[in-house]
Amino acid sequence: MIAAIAILLIVGVLIDWAFRRVAVPGLVGLLIVGVIGGPFLLGWISPSLIALSEELRLGALIIILLRAGLEVSRESLRQVGGRVLLLAIVPAIIEGLAITLLGPPLLGLTWLESAVLGAVLAAVSPAVIVHLMLGFIDRKKGTGKGIPQMVLAASAIDDVFVIVIYGVLVGLLTGRELSLVWQLGGIPISIALGMVVGVVVGFGLFVLFRQFGARTTRQVLVVLSVSVLLFQIKELVPWLPFPALLAVMAIGMVLREQDKTMAGAISLQLAKLWIFAEILLFVLVGAQVDPQVAMASGLAGALLIVLGLVARSVGTWLCLLRSAFNRQERWFVVIAAWPKATVQAAIGGGALVALGLAGRPTGPGEVILAVAVLSILLTAPVGAWAISWSGERWLSEDESGIKNPVPADNY
Repeated sequence: MIAAIAILLIVGVLIDWAFRRVAVPGLVGLLIVGVIGGPFLLGWISPSLIALSEELRLGALIIILLRAGLEVSRESLRQVGGRVLLLAIVPAIIEGLAITLLGPPLLGLTWLESAVLGAVLAAVSPAVIVHLMLGFIDRKKGTGKGIPQMVLAASAIDDVFVIVIYGVLVGLLTGRELSLVWQLGGIPISIALGMVVGVVVGFGLFVLFRQFGARTTRQVLVVLSVSVLLFQIKELVPWLPFPALLAVMAIGMVLREQDKTMAGAISLQLAKLWIFAEILLFVLVGAQVDPQVAMASGLAGALLIVLGLVARSVGTWLCLLRSAFNRQERWFVVIAAWPKATVQAAIGGGALVALGLAGRPTGPGEVILAVAVLSILLTAPVGAWAISWSGERWLSEDESGIKNPVPADNY
């Protein structure tokens, strides 16, 4: 196990360096390494690592979510205001509806099966997006207008919204009796619950750290441990609509608001851990991808994914109308929502499993899984490169951060 991790780290560092040398994000290379070295192709990634893949990816995701919260301030979110909610909901709905309409003619699915596929594909990838947005925040690219902070917050809420919708649709697909109104009404409750829990826990940790004067290393260990436990709430109380990813980000935001020096020190330690976690996260996400399953959806599946992204892009552009962003900044926000990876890898096979357990034909579930996997192959590398390329060229550097904000958005 230790030797397998050591080999993976050596290969990951070399691949990351090589891809950065040719101006391609290192995570693209890590994803490719995972796909090629995963159990579905060469199989050189240790089975012991694959067995622990979910836990290792969760740990890496927690690190990056905490870093995101520690880098997002209340002032930066106030700049973009309610546009965060628009970007979190409207593009996902438009992309999901487009796939629902296109699924029957392109893939032979029913309307409901296509709607489930639309929910799977409408989720953005927090791992890819948060990682790249943090890089822009570190270099103060676009921070003067709160652009990367806005994308960070919108992506987290987008995932909560889409996953709730996905659960409702899978329930309808498998014939489970449920209250559609109750499930949809639970979305704002879920978002509010995640934020409230995160704020309470974050403030409690701040008081604890100030009271006992814990060193930064111990603070990091406590914050990471508490975040892991928050992700376990869903396992312990499955009926509770608790979005742990929002709660974890809120912890970081509260610590930043209460003590910027403490938050900066914790963020620096997490940044060092991220060097290790980044390799594990993206390689293991790639290892989940079965290229043969992806290819099963063929050109029709690829066309559906592209058309869905076109619909999402239109929705994102509409959300940015009358904003303070220029044309290039709006295009950057549009591109920032393209990558699919972590959520699709996590829930892509859910419909297949649910149909099998319900004793129903699993063919539609296999199609949904194939298109979900194909979306990772097509959008994660291309989207990551496009975000990096456009961000470096279209986002302006801001030496003063958010001290001189642009005029408020006009609605």
